[in-house]
Amino acid sequence: MLTKERQDLIVSYINEKNAVTVAELMEEFGASAATIRRDLTSLHDEKRIIKVFGGATSISDTDVNTFEPSVSAKSSLNIEEKEAISKYAASLIHDDDFVYIDSGTTTLEMIKYITNTKAKYITNGIVHAKKLLEKGLNTMIIGGRCKPTTEAIIGPDCIEGISKYHFTKAFMGTNGISLHAGYTTPDVDEALVKQEAVKHAYVSYILADHTKFGKVSSVTFAEIPNCCIITDSDVSKNYSSKTIIKNVNEEKK
Repeated sequence: MLTKERQDLIVSYINEKNAVTVAELMEEFGASAATIRRDLTSLHDEKRIIKVFGGATSISDTDVNTFEPSVSAKSSLNIEEKEAISKYAASLIHDDDFVYIDSGTTTLEMIKYITNTKAKYITNGIVHAKKLLEKGLNTMIIGGRCKPTTEAIIGPDCIEGISKYHFTKAFMGTNGISLHAGYTTPDVDEALVKQEAVKHAYVSYILADHTKFGKVSSVTFAEIPNCCIITDSDVSKNYSSKTIIKNVNEEKK
């Protein structure tokens, strides 16, 4: 089969399915993983499909956000929702926990409500580490390159550092949650750090207000079943059928 013909068929297949994995495309077209990935890269560059981690989605299925707002800009959004989510998340920390706290404004808000002084905390957030220390908590920070926009530590050194640890709980931020794309973020380097943290945690919690659902950013760092979600409103049963979801406002109804 000619490359152009195969790529046209791949686009049709993705449009029909909305979202597919590399493995599905390999089986469907009898091609190697390397060939499929090259095709997806080419089709993504041509804006015919959206390449995500481990597969691809239809262009018509969703808009992809590639913009990363500054920390100050994100801090002013959905303040009450973040507060409710953060309070509940902090209450999940117990004695003897080894906790990973991801960079992000909701995870930063969470530190305000942490009361457990016996747990150990590790983070890739520069401001997060400072806030943890100010509370007198047992704190570690991962080494690596600093990203000015999100005030996060990223890069190969950060990933290697995380790979040495095994967390009892990880509290993660995300830019988007989608049934087909999973948990996403605009930056590749930051996605790789998040992916490694989730991989090395016994249980991972995504802290996300209702505005994050149905949104897709450029890079997937985990699939929906890989994490529990803490949010501020009811969500579609399509999500709750795939993972544990806690609506922190359900008691108020």
